[in-house]
Amino acid sequence: MGYDFETHVSRENTGSAKWDAMYRRNPRVGHEIVPLSVADMELPNPPEVIDALRSYLDDAILGYTEPTDAFYDACIGWQARHHGWTPARAWLVTSPGVVPAIYNAVSSLTEEGDGVIIQPPVYYPFRMAVERTGRTLVTNPLRRVELEDGGHAYEMDFEDLARKAADPRNRMLVLCSPHNPVGRVWRADELRRLLDICVQNDVIVVSDEIHDDLVMPGHAHTTIMRVAEAGEYDHILVCTAPSKTFNLAGCQASAIYIPDEALRERFEEGFAKVPLLELNAFAYVATQAAYTSCDEWLEQLIGLVWANYQMLRGFLAAYLPEVELYPLEGTYLAWLDFGSWGLSKEELEAFMCEDALLFPDEGSMFGPEGDCFERLNLACPTDVLEAALERLVHAARERRLGAFSGGDEPGDAR
Repeated sequence: MGYDFETHVSRENTGSAKWDAMYRRNPRVGHEIVPLSVADMELPNPPEVIDALRSYLDDAILGYTEPTDAFYDACIGWQARHHGWTPARAWLVTSPGVVPAIYNAVSSLTEEGDGVIIQPPVYYPFRMAVERTGRTLVTNPLRRVELEDGGHAYEMDFEDLARKAADPRNRMLVLCSPHNPVGRVWRADELRRLLDICVQNDVIVVSDEIHDDLVMPGHAHTTIMRVAEAGEYDHILVCTAPSKTFNLAGCQASAIYIPDEALRERFEEGFAKVPLLELNAFAYVATQAAYTSCDEWLEQLIGLVWANYQMLRGFLAAYLPEVELYPLEGTYLAWLDFGSWGLSKEELEAFMCEDALLFPDEGSMFGPEGDCFERLNLACPTDVLEAALERLVHAARERRLGAFSGGDEPGDAR
């Protein structure tokens, strides 16, 4: 079956967070502009999920709803089929999203003032979860390394991590795996080395694996559970969700796997104080349908994202070769370095939103390590991305930026 990844779906006046943010940033934006910021897709949902929700509504009563056996089976079965491990049912704790789970992990498994380690540039709610719960932010920045072709990629700084984990005040590390925004899919040996450091220093690892299904050709996601031994389970939480994979963030569903009973009880007690353990009725149905019926949809989606990435790479090489595109191993988010243009982060944001009408996520959101970078969402119809890139090139030519700053210009973009 061929799925529809070409239809443009306008989300104007629907309450879409990213579209509303675009109009607030630039009220003059035309109706044809699509923002490429927040990590949800500009694509129709899998029809199997929509059909399941319609069927459910035929005779549903939308009262308080708990997870069914089918929900548990779907979540566990997906991990077994796609990621090579089979969690026990007792390990699964529901949460209305991975971000609430991370906040709860920080607040329920550490004390005020404790250090929590993150690896910037990284998903900004990690920083917020630490600072807003009165914990101490500890950064273990990723290192940029040069590749054989002259480009760059990121790796973990294990020496720095070992020093910081050895400080008894630091009690937790929040891991992004695959990494958002830099697009790394961590290898098994990298995860094993990280876990060695954390277990030896009694540091809990909260592994955010929400992008675990979105892995590009030639790469494979390794859940941290695949490299862990049973005696280390008291140091691990794994956060998963169908929301990125199947564009279901609005359903607010996630499955958090906590093998250790004592750790799990503390985590559940934290949610009980809010309380936040129950999901909305649609979350269970959508998750079950996604995890049991949408394997082929996901395969075709990855093909689209990879094709869009290749087009982006070719476009930049032809028109803006000074803009560095980082290798995409996982997620559907491209990471681009505009530092060669010499603009401040404020100037770059104004250029993107007012001149190019591109509306990506500013790299500075992910920490100062992301200044003058942009994160671009590739989960969109190819012609939407192409139109955005044409606006980018046109605006750069008008401003005489980069390749257009000298006398000779690269070929004209269509």
